[in-house]
Amino acid sequence: MVQYKLSYFDIRGLGEVARLILHYANVQFEDDRIKNEDWPSRKATFQYGQVPVLEVDGKPLAQSFAVNRYLARQFGLAGKDDFESAQIDAVADFHKDVYSELAPYIYTKLGFKQGELAPLKQAFLESVDKLFPTYVRLLKESGSGFFAKSGVSWADFLVANYLLSMRINEPEVLKKYQELEEFVDRVHALPQIKEYVEKRAHYIF
Repeated sequence: MVQYKLSYFDIRGLGEVARLILHYANVQFEDDRIKNEDWPSRKATFQYGQVPVLEVDGKPLAQSFAVNRYLARQFGLAGKDDFESAQIDAVADFHKDVYSELAPYIYTKLGFKQGELAPLKQAFLESVDKLFPTYVRLLKESGSGFFAKSGVSWADFLVANYLLSMRINEPEVLKKYQELEEFVDRVHALPQIKEYVEKRAHYIF
């Protein structure tokens, strides 16, 4: 049996997609949650000085998207064929652009960056109205309720995890996009992960 260990901070953040994939696949893994006070002493032990890191039989794999794609391929969450897999990657890459564009306001609001909130929020809201309709369109085009026509994929965990953070930190944003509210609930209600989602701690991101 393959031994998995996932090292990340005790938040959802960039490590939660891998956790969701592993729970969805009903695979046992060591969930190594790093305390903030332990990070300085552990940072140098990781290949890139960053987490999440997945160990597969002791072999490390870094970078969240690489980890997510690897696990998705192992457990049937990467599409029904190579082309659909590429389409799922395209959704994930679009999401990366969304994350980057919206980050300045979110990071400042949460205290990770300094700046004046009012102009950042205005730019944030304008970007949301520019970008979120693409999520809605992609979901409608698939016809499955998820981003891939064949059903649930790792991109759904990626986007739903992010939109959950948006719901928690900027609840008025998702209220404008009922389809995305329903998507977040649909993903987190999947029977393979429902119990884990209900029992995990309430993290703001």
